[in-house]
Amino acid sequence: MAHSRTIRSCGTHPEVGVSETQSALELDEDARRLAELGYKQELHRRLSGFSNFAVSFSIISILAGAITSYGIAMTSGGPIAISIGWPLVGIFVLFVGMAMAEVCSVYPTAGGLYFWAGRLARRNKRQWAWFTGWYNFLGEFAVTAAIDFGAATTWMAFLNLTTGLEVTQVRTYIAFLIILLAHGLLNTFGVDLVRLLSNVSAWWHVFGAAVIAGVLAFVPKHHQSLSWTFFHYENHSGWGVPIYVFLIGLLMAQYTYTGFDASAHVAEETRKAARSAPKGIVTSIWVSIVGGWVLLVATTAAIQDYSGELGTATGLPPAQIYIDAVGQNTGVFLLFIAAVAQFFCGMCSVTANSRMSFAFSRDNALPGSRLWSKVNPRTGTPTNSIWLCVTCSAI
Repeated sequence: MAHSRTIRSCGTHPEVGVSETQSALELDEDARRLAELGYKQELHRRLSGFSNFAVSFSIISILAGAITSYGIAMTSGGPIAISIGWPLVGIFVLFVGMAMAEVCSVYPTAGGLYFWAGRLARRNKRQWAWFTGWYNFLGEFAVTAAIDFGAATTWMAFLNLTTGLEVTQVRTYIAFLIILLAHGLLNTFGVDLVRLLSNVSAWWHVFGAAVIAGVLAFVPKHHQSLSWTFFHYENHSGWGVPIYVFLIGLLMAQYTYTGFDASAHVAEETRKAARSAPKGIVTSIWVSIVGGWVLLVATTAAIQDYSGELGTATGLPPAQIYIDAVGQNTGVFLLFIAAVAQFFCGMCSVTANSRMSFAFSRDNALPGSRLWSKVNPRTGTPTNSIWLCVTCSAI
């Protein structure tokens, strides 16, 4: 709590004086608006509106969360928690995203949630910003760890199926560290590379999900009935109250629908941020609702052996569903599509995480803030903050 007394008021960055604010009038509209909020332009503004959307869409990643946490819904609720739960949760998340987008249009800064909390609070502004920022900071690197560990799980399943490599906890953790290190390096190289890979990621997710859904819809010889796919209930959780079990199953969807605040965190690198960042938030959610629903319904309808696929030796139920439904070779190919998407997802998560940490340090809210708020003048990226986030996620 003592540290909350030293956090700078959001929008009163000491490096931006009256003269600098006035000189910002000569800059472009984005830099001028940022100066009005109390900050100078330090990050390179290279992202388009599509790239901003791509970062959030990639972090939500219907081919990551919906695949790696599919077993949660299979265990708790079954098909009804998957096929009905996905759009149900998505609608509520869309409402949240629309509210966030409206605030973001007024305050398009890398700080995102904590900056908004500090500006919107009627009293104790610094305290609200501090608490919100710390929850956001801790949650972001925890999500990065979860995404990359999920990616490691998927890649280990892929290796198990292609090479026969035994999946162990140690090997999975080593794979996790390798993936996390790669994401740190890719982000260190600069925002231009992040922009390119984010754009590729968005299209990979769209076409990848379409390919998986299409193959699962037309290739298998047997599909579950429509009523089973949407309304069948399964309970392997150990809990006895159906509604409670169903709610636990919704965690699959809720876990996936996270990270869309990334559009705000990269706002200071986005052109026309006051319009592009809010659009990125909302668009990433509704596209994920539609695309994810198609993917999940196709996957659920293709289930051949519920118990066997839930307890698969690969550790990833969708991998076994693909293989049982369309054969070994095609199933492994579908899993490869998901594995690549999950790699992109983790990369974008590190991007958003590091920008939030940079902004929070810029307001003197993290221990060692002076170090974490530094920006590499060549790449225009907060390099120190990137590796702070990678280290925290690894731990």
